[in-house]
Amino acid sequence: MDAPGAGANLFETQSGKTVLVMNVLGRIHMDPMDCPFSAVEKELAACPMGMVADAIIVDMHCEATSEKMAMGHFCDGRASLVVGTHTHVPTADCQILPGGTAYQTDAGRCCDYDSVIGNEKEEPLRRFTPRLSGGRYTPAHGPATICGVYVETDDKTGLATRVEPIRVGGRLSQAIPVLA
Repeated sequence: MDAPGAGANLFETQSGKTVLVMNVLGRIHMDPMDCPFSAVEKELAACPMGMVADAIIVDMHCEATSEKMAMGHFCDGRASLVVGTHTHVPTADCQILPGGTAYQTDAGRCCDYDSVIGNEKEEPLRRFTPRLSGGRYTPAHGPATICGVYVETDDKTGLATRVEPIRVGGRLSQAIPVLA
């Protein structure tokens, strides 16, 4: 089954560099979609790093951490960054894989962390405890935390030279990369 939209796009930066950004959906514990590995392979072949793209970012949106890690190793040496999304919690595993690809299992979310995945706690708790829906989810309105990943790449190869988590504001411990 084909997913709607474009899963990849080549962007040009203000400095004239090109960055291929891919978003693929995993399959474990999610609605079945096309194979994310074959979709990424197709884009990497069509837009190889160092020839068409100066850098490549792969967003692996899926539930299973094992599927995210497998994508990291699958892309190692062929992408600048593979970062997971969907599980909403920043993981503590920023690393550069042996082939030079930066990796983090999940970047985390940008929201109030005194919540249930960014929502006021009452409705999700009601759905988990008596298992009855009482209404709609409502976004939490407390202090937000911005989460992400900071990556530096080699201008010649596009491979990562540095990767660090970003966590700014809100309740989580701060992680702010120092820029050289």
